[in-house]
Amino acid sequence: MDGDGFEALLASTAARVEVRLAAILGGEGPLAGAPERVRAAMAHGALGGGKRLRPFLVIEAAALFGASAEDALDAAVALECVHCYSLVHDDLPAMDDDAMRRGKPTVHKAYDEATAILAGDALLTLAFGLIADSASLSLAARSTLVLMLARDAGAGGMVGGQALDLAAESRDLTEAEIATMQAMKTGALIAFACEAGPVVADADAADRQRLRRFGELVGLAFQLADDLLDETADATTLGKAAGKDRERGKKTLPALKGHDWTRQRLGDLVAAAEDELSVYGERGETLLAAARFVAHRLR
Repeated sequence: MDGDGFEALLASTAARVEVRLAAILGGEGPLAGAPERVRAAMAHGALGGGKRLRPFLVIEAAALFGASAEDALDAAVALECVHCYSLVHDDLPAMDDDAMRRGKPTVHKAYDEATAILAGDALLTLAFGLIADSASLSLAARSTLVLMLARDAGAGGMVGGQALDLAAESRDLTEAEIATMQAMKTGALIAFACEAGPVVADADAADRQRLRRFGELVGLAFQLADDLLDETADATTLGKAAGKDRERGKKTLPALKGHDWTRQRLGDLVAAAEDELSVYGERGETLLAAARFVAHRLR
């Protein structure tokens, strides 16, 4: 699959996820009775932007084992709710203190800090409800996905990685410490996305393990590319402030090892991801295109 074909498929999936998210965040169903300001802030933080890479990985990892996009959509949208909650909270003044996200004001700027906190909390809790109440997932898949998401989004995963990131602003980290922090902060949800696919499709444990390892590699590549872009791209391209990681003393591998090392490492990660999925032959091509896109994206 060439780059244009992949980006068209990614955009098509993003549009599908946007439609489902918009319907959920419109105020009916699980959000019936929600205060309008909180619901609107949730929608501001979740709609109208983003590549929707994580739900794309859920859907395509499920397709690898014969599950339909509709089968995987509830799990995919739930994961995007968790991701969007994390962005809403990360942008707060007590965290990364960002004023722009996806080319528009962050939630605490568009509303206020208290509402942003509540909107993030509501997106997180909504995610678990979407999985638990999904008619397209087996009971076993729902239970497994809830446990996986609690692990990967929590203190042993994304939240713990963010805590390590904040603590690291005041001290130096080794390459291994940075990699661990990034595997938790960014990699855990991407690993969840890829492992969720075989869970949705009721695939076996070996497939789950293989897809999780693939997701871990993609997660490392995503964060490396993101850190490199923070140093090399401008704010217009990124849709958010550029160069803030270095200004705040955040520890990144491009800052520690240099840009040439980072580009070589990205190539190595893509090669390892290709090896992980080689057993699936041509069936794995869309997921491999995603790995290449993540490593070599320009925004």
